[in-house]
Amino acid sequence: MTAQANGSPHPRGGLYFEDFSVGQLIRHRLTRTVTQMDNMLFSNMTLNPQPLHIDAHFCATETEWGRPLMNSLFTLGLMIGISVNDTTVGTTIANLGMTDVRFPAPLFEGDTINVTTEVVAVRSSQSRPDAGIVDFLHRAYKQDGTLVAECRRQAFMRKRPAV
Repeated sequence: MTAQANGSPHPRGGLYFEDFSVGQLIRHRLTRTVTQMDNMLFSNMTLNPQPLHIDAHFCATETEWGRPLMNSLFTLGLMIGISVNDTTVGTTIANLGMTDVRFPAPLFEGDTINVTTEVVAVRSSQSRPDAGIVDFLHRAYKQDGTLVAECRRQAFMRKRPAV
């Protein structure tokens, strides 16, 4: 992670709007090995009965993968979640949207992901002088360096409080 140019982070650790600059790349320290339990719980909690995620026999006999794929929405949530400690914890007002979501390679039980975040746009809010909008490009890679997910996320961020 890069140092903040404009002062200390939020007490919870997140960065303020002013701490982001276009081109900034954050390599997140947290990594995570995904499990069958993650896949089963997430798929069941979201009422997703897709056998590609929850039926090992189906996957072994009827798919090209031969084993269950991790639920892509779990992968998306995990990728963004890993980024929060280093970027937005305590400083996000709201997520405004997620676009350009891609899953270019499969993720399986036992794979370990690491995440990077690139700042691709920064602009002050026209309606809120205490806030701005930051566009992040999150990328998740598995242990061998294969890109497994990416997403552009627009976050409504707090500006640093006046002292």
